[in-house]
Amino acid sequence: MSSAQSRSGASLLLDTQCTLGEGATWCARTGRFYWTDIEGARLWRYDPSDGQSTSWLMSERLATFALCADPRYLLLGLATHLAFFDLATGVTRHIVDVETGLNTRVNDGRCDRQGRFVFGTKDEGSPLQAVGGFYRLNHDLSLERLLLPAPAISNSIAFSPDGSTMYYCDSPTREIRVCDYRADGSIGNDRVFVKLTDATGEPDGSTVDRDGGLWNAQWGGHRVVRYGPDGMETERVDVPTAQPSCVALGGTPSGLSTGRVAELDTLYVTSARIDLDATALASDPHAGGVFIATPGRQGLPEPLFLGSPV
Repeated sequence: MSSAQSRSGASLLLDTQCTLGEGATWCARTGRFYWTDIEGARLWRYDPSDGQSTSWLMSERLATFALCADPRYLLLGLATHLAFFDLATGVTRHIVDVETGLNTRVNDGRCDRQGRFVFGTKDEGSPLQAVGGFYRLNHDLSLERLLLPAPAISNSIAFSPDGSTMYYCDSPTREIRVCDYRADGSIGNDRVFVKLTDATGEPDGSTVDRDGGLWNAQWGGHRVVRYGPDGMETERVDVPTAQPSCVALGGTPSGLSTGRVAELDTLYVTSARIDLDATALASDPHAGGVFIATPGRQGLPEPLFLGSPV
């Protein structure tokens, strides 16, 4: 590791033992952290002001979600469709089905800087095949497919601070890609951003900090890695669990009492227990928990989906 790189470690915050924790999202409006247990079909929320966690059981697996401009709602990426979710009542409203007729499900997603929801899908067959797609839900709730290579497992969707660059990956390829992303929604100049060179690990969920660095959770690698806008590794966070899955930069867990919630300088990392046998779990008992670190970088408020649920 060069002198330009730094290394730190994460610690356990919540021992939730999610089967497949994902979708790490910090809500800057409320100072709360959201995530999902995909296989548990459950949405989770943690409030650092009192240390309490709340969860909602979904009608089917919840793969991804987004905060909405209307704070009463979340936009859900359920296994087979997109829907609005009323946080107060628990009622969902169907928007559109996704890849009907294919053996796929919705997977990773994030809003772009224009408030549109971009997401990808995952093949559920065996062996995995690159049969999925990347899509965008527009403000008018129309769904369009993006002209990007079909993935087996879509992941790492994130956008540069100015919104002009989109990151994404097909996890089994062990590379993260990048493309130009224009305000009108058109894309171009698709290219490799970084290839993983460690012996273990695949790129999973990502977030971007206010300096334009991409933080990527690396499944099977016990780590989160930050890459500068030039694709060079600058920082690495060791995570004491095998399958870190997604990341967000948010407020400190001690939060409202310290006045540091708005600094967005805490790295939240979700993880998973899926596919770990009894021997692996014996040495990784907190798999599926939420971990935190303070790597010395600040995040950006998560973009809100601007489409109306009404």
